[in-house]
Amino acid sequence: MASAYYRPPQRAVRAADSGTSGLKVLGYLVGLMWVSEVVDTLLGNRLDLYGIQARDSDGLLGIVTAPFLHAGFGHLMSNTVPLLMLGAIIAAAGAARLLAVTAIVAVVSGLGTWLLSPPATITVGASGLVFGYATYLMVRGVFNRSLGQLLIGVLVTLVWGGALLGGLLPQPGISWQGHLFGAVGGIVAAWLLGGTQRRTTRTDIAV
Repeated sequence: MASAYYRPPQRAVRAADSGTSGLKVLGYLVGLMWVSEVVDTLLGNRLDLYGIQARDSDGLLGIVTAPFLHAGFGHLMSNTVPLLMLGAIIAAAGAARLLAVTAIVAVVSGLGTWLLSPPATITVGASGLVFGYATYLMVRGVFNRSLGQLLIGVLVTLVWGGALLGGLLPQPGISWQGHLFGAVGGIVAAWLLGGTQRRTTRTDIAV
């Protein structure tokens, strides 16, 4: 029996490469969170000082660093599971899409937290990203006019909707501000990136 080479369609190859690159970036992001927490523990939690300090100009740095810092491994684990599950769906569209969503959510969540958190507080954790990833997946189908994405959004809402609503309720020691503005950031990301995805889809079809 003779063997033969099979060359998959170019679009299929691009899609596979895109998803793989996105998952790698997601792994790097989550891995950095765990490395940071190990280092933070060894340093006596000193890295937590680089979180978001409310309405302090020095605390603006926390918009970048806070998602990678956590108040212990329990806090980190509670964010890791949903971050991987939700992030993997976004990562299927590629590393660039995952990084764009992450950046937009981090900035919106970070600024909202910086502005509205109680004075003399420091906020750390990737919860804002979790909320942003969830709302991005919930609404992106509306902006992309995609039935498949709308169905995924419904599934995400059924699985995570209750937890999201619960996270918006004020609780001692928990930043509802980060959750709220993370969710807003996810919607902003879906809006800003929606047109780009529609144009990309039309170009692929034309080719």
